[in-house]
Amino acid sequence: MIYNSQHGISLYLVVLFMSIVLAMVLGLSTILIGELKITKGLGDSVIAFYAADTGIERILIDRAGPSCPSGIPETSLGEAKYEVIVTPAGGGCNADNCCIKSLGTYNETKRAIEIMY
Repeated sequence: MIYNSQHGISLYLVVLFMSIVLAMVLGLSTILIGELKITKGLGDSVIAFYAADTGIERILIDRAGPSCPSGIPETSLGEAKYEVIVTPAGGGCNADNCCIKSLGTYNETKRAIEIMY
């Protein structure tokens, strides 16, 4: 005996199941797209960090004695750039001599290194 009240229940279950699967796929794709953006910027981050490291190394090589060196304006390294800012002791710097901050930039990604001596 077939009951008229059960017509279309399988269609309803299929639509419900497909909606759940679609929600799961959309959630996973949102997470994966976010991870891909982070991974893409990782290479730029490393290059920007090395540009900042270059600025720190250059200021430490160029300094004359224990006195505070002057900063270095924005300098280009191919597509990367670095800028070195020197803050003397007492002017917002807790070091004995001075604070040196190098800011490396590559493709809108910025990384900084700060040393105190």
